[in-house]
Parts: sequence; structure tokens; C-alpha cells
Amino acid sequence: MATTEQFLALFEPRGVVVAGASTHPGKFGFVALHNLLACGYRGKVFATNREGSAVLGRPTLPSLEDVPAGEADLVFVCTPAASNSEVLRTAASKGIKAAFIASAGYGEAGEEGRALQDELVTLADELGLLLVGPNGQGVVSTPVSMCAQIVAPYPPPGRIGIVSQSGNFVSSFMNYAIHSGVGVSRAVSAGNAAQVGVADVLEFYAEDPATDVALAYVEGVSDGRRFFERLRAVCEQIPVVLVKGGATAGGARAAASHTGSLATDDRVFDGMCRQAGAVRAATIEEAYEAAATFATQPLPKGPKVAVLSTAGGWGVVTADAIARTDLDLMTLSADLLRDLDAELPPRWSRNNPIDLAGGETKDTVPSVLSTVARHDDVDAVILLGMGIQGNQGKLEREGPFYPDHGLDRIVSFHERQDHRYTTTAGALADELGKPILTATELSISSPDNPAVRGVVESGKYCYPSSNRAVVALAHLWHHARWRARRGL
Repeated sequence: MATTEQFLALFEPRGVVVAGASTHPGKFGFVALHNLLACGYRGKVFATNREGSAVLGRPTLPSLEDVPAGEADLVFVCTPAASNSEVLRTAASKGIKAAFIASAGYGEAGEEGRALQDELVTLADELGLLLVGPNGQGVVSTPVSMCAQIVAPYPPPGRIGIVSQSGNFVSSFMNYAIHSGVGVSRAVSAGNAAQVGVADVLEFYAEDPATDVALAYVEGVSDGRRFFERLRAVCEQIPVVLVKGGATAGGARAAASHTGSLATDDRVFDGMCRQAGAVRAATIEEAYEAAATFATQPLPKGPKVAVLSTAGGWGVVTADAIARTDLDLMTLSADLLRDLDAELPPRWSRNNPIDLAGGETKDTVPSVLSTVARHDDVDAVILLGMGIQGNQGKLEREGPFYPDHGLDRIVSFHERQDHRYTTTAGALADELGKPILTATELSISSPDNPAVRGVVESGKYCYPSSNRAVVALAHLWHHARWRARRGL
């Protein structure tokens, strides 16, 4: 069983050895070294190259035997499968405690490869090495600025821990992190999961001070009962979001050829997640949004949601989306109606969704948002219609009449206001311990919009649509309810 010390060797090594560094920029051994150096890893970096050729202008060592003992904890293996047993023996003799195997040609390659993989695991167990992979993409750890992987990207620091049976989905999740600004603590591709699997990494994340929520992609589990028990224990400590490939017959066949995973009954897997307290997401984007919501918003104390919108249509479809969940589009109480009547013109909706009906003045949005969020009946708020003025400002700023005709003043005002509205929402969520989710399609069409920037700068996730915000909030509520029922 993997130990915390071994996982720290993987995620926070004193030094890293790239075994099989290459002078060819198209080879794994070149890219792995490049990414490690380019992203600012703070520990020592060694590289081995059989010819002793310099790579990226740095000298290399002809053999792993030449690495000083006790100065590296992790070896990133890019050498051919036939060489890797010897690499592991030498690494262990140098005090290295963890190995990431990027090399392919193991379990995914048929019976012969599976036998080779079993031998590698037996050897790693004998040597006391943590073995991740083979056939893996790499490992990322933002607390030590480490990007030890054979592809891009490198995400911003954050609180989401990622583990995946597919390297590509590690990249997908990290690309979402870059786009949204909600960052990642650790990320690892389990590859064929020969020794270390998804459950092992989840258990480390549950104890990891750098991680608040775990996000996993799985294609199959070999021991369902054991996986359930371990998953439930992790969910009692941190939220876990799962997305599963191979849910259909066609997907199961693809998973079998990808990582050798066997099909599991999808209904059984779904029930297992529900009982264990894990969030099962239907898609990759839903999974990342759920994880980003857990990482940046407090859990709601109940299901009652208030929707605040600067225009009616958005509120209507959001009400529909809420009705499809077990969230509650709450009825506004008499005292809240009275307070809002005092702040808004008579034409406001006087209902939930709270449609401001274009009647807002300079301070209306932050004032009404504060009034609603602070009310005891309200467990969560969805905020819509932000960024409209900034979007118009962008058109004016880029047009032929700018900066004359007073456009410079009004554009600047609108941009400041939009930014203020969404930073206020982020600050209120933190102050009150209530989720306040901002949704606008401008997060995709115009990520430099001041309202979107305000969400990002306040450390929150900006949802591309209100229905996606509703789904994320429902996941938050389900997990909060699951914890409450267990007295957690």
C-alpha cells in the first residue's frame, strides 16, 4: 500500500531525474525535460542520456548510476520498456522513492505487455518504489511549480486535485483551469494504473493540505466493493467529482483497448457513487465546473435559491433549470419584498426570479444583491445579466468614434461598474458563507469583459450559462445534504 512519504516523493520531490532525455524535440525525453525546466520547478533536475549529449543547453549524465545519491526523489522514465527494470533498480539504489513511467508497451499492448507490466510492479514492490503508470502522461504539482509531463498545459495554482486513467483528460481539466482561473493543486495520469490507481491517489488527496476537492476520470474498477469503501472514506473528508468513460457498450469496448479496463454495469456504478457521496458528472465540462464550484464556493445550508437578474428572459430559463433539480426556487417573504420595494422601481418583477427590469441606478445591483444574500431564507443566489454594459463599452472603445463624444467617460464608468458588481458577489459569498454563482456567456465570448474578470479576480468560477450554474449548485446541495445526514 502506498505511503504518504512515497506520494510526497511523487508530488514534492527534492529532485527529479528525467531518465532517457533526448536531443530530439519530438521525443518524450526532450519534452519532459523542457516542461520541467520551463515551468520553474524549484528542486534539482538531472537528466540522463546514453551518449551524454547536452539537452536544452544543459549537460546530461550517461547513466542513472551517475546521479548523486539522496538528491532526487522522483525518476521520470522515458526509456524503452525493455530497459525499465534496470532503471528502477538503479533509481532505488540512489534513494529515489517514486517512479513515473511514461513508456508504453505494457498492459495496453496485449498479453506479452501485461506480463512485462506485472514484472515491473513486482520489482517496484520489492524495491519499495511508488510506481505510477506505465503508459502515463505525467504529474503536475503547482505547490512546487512542477510540470513533469510529456504534453502541455501547466495550470494556475489552486485547490483541485486531479487523477485520471486518461492523460488527455488531465490536459482537458487543466485547460479548463487556465480558461477559468480556478486552479489545480496536483494532477496525475495513472496510465495503466499497474501499481497506483485512482483510489490510491484520492486517498492521498483527502489528507493533502494543498487540496480541497478531488476530480477523477475513470474507465473501470477491478474490485467494485473495495473501490466503493475507499471512495466513501475519501468523500467523508473532501468532495470527490467523478466522470466515467465506458458507460455505453461502445465506450466500454474503447476503454478495453485504451487502458485495458473491463466494463462495469453503469447503473451499479451510478448507485455506488450516490451511496459513497461522490458527485458523478455526465460530461467533462460538468465535472470541472462541479469541482471548481466545490473549490471556490461554500456549501449551501439548504435548497432555497434566489435568482437575481437584470433582464427577464435569463431568469425564466433559470427557473426552468431549477425546476428540473431538487433545488427550491424560493418564494420571497413579505419582509424581503418590502425591502426590495424600497430599493427598486415599481416595475420590478416582485417575484423570484428577481428581475430588476432595467431599473437599476449606480448602486442598485450591489445593494439588492446584498439585501437578498443576507436574508435568512436564502441559501444560495444565482446572479445573471452581468457584463452587458462592459460589452457595449467594448464595442464603443473599438469603434471609430472613441474616445470623443463622451465615450471615454461612459465606457470607463460601465467597465468599473461591471467589475464592481461581480467582485461584490465574490466578497459576499465569502463573508456570508453562502454560494453566489455568476453566469454569463461572456465568459466564453469575451473573457476580458470586466464582469468576467471580476469573477475570476474574486477567485470564483464564471459559468457560461445559468443552467450550468444550476447543475453545479445542485451538486453542491446534494453533497451538503449527504454530509448533514451522516452528521459530518
